[in-house]
Amino acid sequence: MLVFDLDDTLYLERDFAFSGYVSVGDWVQEQYGLTGFEPQCRKLFEDGERRQVFNRASEAIGLEPSQDLILRLVDVYRNHPPSIHLCDDVQRFFAQRVGPFGLITDGPEQMQRNKISALGLEAYLAHICPTGAWPTGYGKPHPRSYEMMEDAAASGQMMVYVADNPAKDFVTPKARGWRTVQINRPGRVHAPEAPDDLHMADCVINSFDDLDDVLAG
Repeated sequence: MLVFDLDDTLYLERDFAFSGYVSVGDWVQEQYGLTGFEPQCRKLFEDGERRQVFNRASEAIGLEPSQDLILRLVDVYRNHPPSIHLCDDVQRFFAQRVGPFGLITDGPEQMQRNKISALGLEAYLAHICPTGAWPTGYGKPHPRSYEMMEDAAASGQMMVYVADNPAKDFVTPKARGWRTVQINRPGRVHAPEAPDDLHMADCVINSFDDLDDVLAG
């Protein structure tokens, strides 16, 4: 069974970030009458900032980045209805194939489900596992989500995980005998280099257009 990651695998995570910045910027303007929050966030992201985007953007437009404010901004960001779309190669792939397919994705459950809904993935994926539905500690590389997919697959079926982040995506399925494929998209958020051989995918592709050839090899 083919199982996919979500962020930077089926769509670009940066698109979700930019969509969220628009929603947060609109909220800031509505609450405080201040403009410019969204472009500040976007510039910080483009400059490589990930952890202090809202703090620094708030300071840049004259808002005190109190803990309460940052928590509220994060809530707006995580729960906004995202404006995102599947990558073109992913759309071609799903248009030409019949599953069942699976999905394993980390992150707050509602945020990930909002993405899944916005991308229309329920039409393609029979088995969806947002690890954020479970207590802390069950995200990748914990084996629980992979075991769930194995239980859903037909007996003896080859298991394949297609994902982007070698820091956590491949070490567990490799150890369980899955085939692993890293998708290396331009504009990805995470570094594509694996920390060691155990974390490396079996193969690397730049497009889902190459996935059939890799799986047949």
